[in-house]
Amino acid sequence: MANIKCIGILTSGGDAPGMNAAIRAVTRAAIYSGIEVKGIMRGYRGLISDEIVPFKSNSVSNIIQQGGTVLKTARCKEFQTPEGRKVAHEALVREGIDALVVIGGDGSLTGARIFAQEYDFPVVGLPGTIDNDLMGTDLTIGYDTALNTIMEAVDKIRDTASSHERLFFIEVMGRECGFLALNGAIASGAEAAIIPEMSFQQDQLGDLISNGFRKSKNSSLVLVTEGDITGGAMAQAERVKNEFPQYDVRVTILGHVQRGGSPTANDRILASRMGAAAVDALLDDQRNVMIGIQNDNIVYVPFSKAIKKNKPFQEDLMRTLKILSI
Repeated sequence: MANIKCIGILTSGGDAPGMNAAIRAVTRAAIYSGIEVKGIMRGYRGLISDEIVPFKSNSVSNIIQQGGTVLKTARCKEFQTPEGRKVAHEALVREGIDALVVIGGDGSLTGARIFAQEYDFPVVGLPGTIDNDLMGTDLTIGYDTALNTIMEAVDKIRDTASSHERLFFIEVMGRECGFLALNGAIASGAEAAIIPEMSFQQDQLGDLISNGFRKSKNSSLVLVTEGDITGGAMAQAERVKNEFPQYDVRVTILGHVQRGGSPTANDRILASRMGAAAVDALLDDQRNVMIGIQNDNIVYVPFSKAIKKNKPFQEDLMRTLKILSI
C-alpha cells in the first residue's frame, strides 16, 4: 500500500454535471481511509497561484445534487510550460500533498500525464466531460445529464417545428465526437444527426436530402455536432437555404445550457463510484491512470490510452436512427 497521507483534488477544463459528486466521493473515501484532503481551487491555475484549502467531510456536504464544481475550474496556459509545472510541484510539496486527483477531460488529463511523468508524482484522473470522448471508458461524468438536457430541449423545439412546418438544425456540443448528437437524435426522435465521425466518409446532408429527407413529414429536426468538421448548424442551414430554398429553415444552438443543471442519478452514481475508486487506486500504488467504467465494472486506464483521439462510435446507432426516422 502506498504511503499517502494527503491527497489534493482539482477540477480542470470545461465543467460537467457530476463533478461535485466526484469531489465529494474522493474527499470522503480518503477521509474514511485516514488520509488528509486538500481542495485546489480553479484547476491547475490554483496550483500555480497556491489557492489550496483543507477539505473536511462537511466541506462536501449537500453538493452531490449541484451542477458545476465547488472547486471552480479554469484553463491555465502557464501549466503548459515547464516553468509553470515547476511552480505547481513546489506548491504541492509545500502543502504536503502526496498525490493528486484530477477531474476533467482530454486536455486536463494530458496535463496530468505530463506532470506525473516529469516529477514522478502519483496522479489519478477522473473523466469529467459531457462529450464522452475519452478512450477506455464507456461513459464520462456529465455525459448522461447533458444528453437528457438535449433531449428535453429538442422535445420543446419539436412543438414549434411542427406548428410552423419547419426544418430545424439544432447544434449540440461534442467537437470531434458525435455521441451527444447521435444519441440525442435517437432519444428525441429526430430525423437525423450530422456528426464528425461520418463527415470524412460522406456528404451527410446531401444524402439526407437526396434520400427524400422530409418524406411525408410536415417538420424535421436534425442534430449537428459543433465544430469545424461538420461546420455546425449555421453552415448546414445556409447550405439548405442556398440549394433547397423550398424549405423553411431555422437554427437553434443549445450552447452552454448543456453543461449546467443538477446531475442525473446515473451521473451521481458514476461519479461516486469513480471518486471512491480513485482513492483505492492511489492506495494500491497506481499512478498515471484514469478511472474508467467498462461493462459496469471499474477499470484503470493508462493516461496514454485515455487521451487518444477518435473514440469509436457504434455505427449500428446511426443505422437505428435511419430506420426509425422513416
